[in-house]
Amino acid sequence: MVLGLVAGAVHVHLDKQPRTKGRVAEVSLLWFLVTWVGVNGVFAFIDATAASIGWPAGNPFQSEVTVANLVVGVLGILSFWMRGNFWVATVIAFSVWWLGDSLVHIRSIAVEANYAPNNAGVTFYLDILEPLMLIALLVYYLYVKRHELGMSRTERPTRQVV
Repeated sequence: MVLGLVAGAVHVHLDKQPRTKGRVAEVSLLWFLVTWVGVNGVFAFIDATAASIGWPAGNPFQSEVTVANLVVGVLGILSFWMRGNFWVATVIAFSVWWLGDSLVHIRSIAVEANYAPNNAGVTFYLDILEPLMLIALLVYYLYVKRHELGMSRTERPTRQVV
């Protein structure tokens, strides 16, 4: 999370484009997608965390979960080069994944009394906080960009907004 904040702040500081609300939101969203979604997803693929969540490691299903982490991570990293609706799809994929994970954690806490650090601790809260922040930033960015382009709520852009 800190890496995304730092990278976005440095990018905004060094950016030669005008520092509009839309540009700051765009740069922030870009680096959150690359770091929160991309780097984190690839790291989760490399370092399976089942044991720290309190689940058995090494089973085939865990291997499938790590590949799913890689998929979402690749989407995040590709967001550096791909824009437009690709960002919307990446935020949706990441948010469904992590908010769904938070429901699994809640069930594991309630049914199995699993209070392992990465099941009931910071990981659980980030599973909720990060997708909500990305969704809010994406919505804000799209809203501000429309406003900066002088478009009404019902107008459709003739070109990509993102």
